[in-house]
Amino acid sequence: MSSPTSTYLHELTLRLALGAANLDASLRNRHGDWLVSQQQSDGGFGGREGESDPYYTAFAVRSLWILGRLDEAIGSRCGEFLRGRLAGREGIVDLISLIFAAAVLELASGVVVIDDDDDTWRNNVDQLLCQLRTSDGGFAKSPEGRAGSTYQTFLSVLCYQLLQRPVPESDRVIDFIHSQHHPDGGFLEIRAAKRAGVNPTAAAIGTLKALDALEVADHGDTFEFLAQQQSDEGGLAANTRIPFADLLSTCTGLITLIDLGLDPARHRNLISLSRINAYALSMQAEGGFHGFALDQTADVEYTFYGLATLSLVAMTGLDSQSAEDRNVQ
Repeated sequence: MSSPTSTYLHELTLRLALGAANLDASLRNRHGDWLVSQQQSDGGFGGREGESDPYYTAFAVRSLWILGRLDEAIGSRCGEFLRGRLAGREGIVDLISLIFAAAVLELASGVVVIDDDDDTWRNNVDQLLCQLRTSDGGFAKSPEGRAGSTYQTFLSVLCYQLLQRPVPESDRVIDFIHSQHHPDGGFLEIRAAKRAGVNPTAAAIGTLKALDALEVADHGDTFEFLAQQQSDEGGLAANTRIPFADLLSTCTGLITLIDLGLDPARHRNLISLSRINAYALSMQAEGGFHGFALDQTADVEYTFYGLATLSLVAMTGLDSQSAEDRNVQ
């Protein structure tokens, strides 16, 4: 499955790989070794319990690549697992994860999971995505859904990119995303939601960026909304009602702040990169990362978020933070 180099996923993964190259070698090796040890006998990766699935496999593949550990042996075994899932009836999240993982595998190691001439499979995916389309212009989480989901719309747009197919009526997708904007600057996950959250906000900005429709100057309130979610722990909380930070919100929030023009020196009174960095480091287990302060079990998903957060800080420029910020570490 040849992927165009301009996809959102490709560009983000390259950014993470560049940042990860600046991380301490012992940190890279510790988490790389742990990730390698999580590959199961069928070639895939699983969650904290249970069998391999495309969702966790996609996170593992992306993490291994940014660490430079996705070698031919690991990639080949992983490719076998993913090819074995092509004929199954996957849920939409696993299906999109399969496409993500396949794209990274081919990009990183040349392992082909989805043949370029497999139009039947691509058409089936296209039809499924069409079934998720809602009258508001977005994509629902299931064919039965009647209202668009900001996160599902983001995933669907990325899926079209990786399949090298245009997003149908992309102007209506853009209108849908704008309709999810909340007066506090964030974005709603579904129109019935009462408050905005970091993750739907990240999905909204990511969708606009993927569709080349992001006007950074129009989202100053979004930048401030995200910056206000930084908690006393240093990471970002999911929304204003959640009293603690988590790695998922910290990672997606930081990606979005960077996409909205984060300047570590100019914005140091709004957001502290050094505190984000310290928070991510505090989420490390002996191998891998856990998701929040009370979570004591590492998994491959949160390991991706932890490594991605540290890589983004390294690439964005921790050294340009004030001396006072650096002393927080």
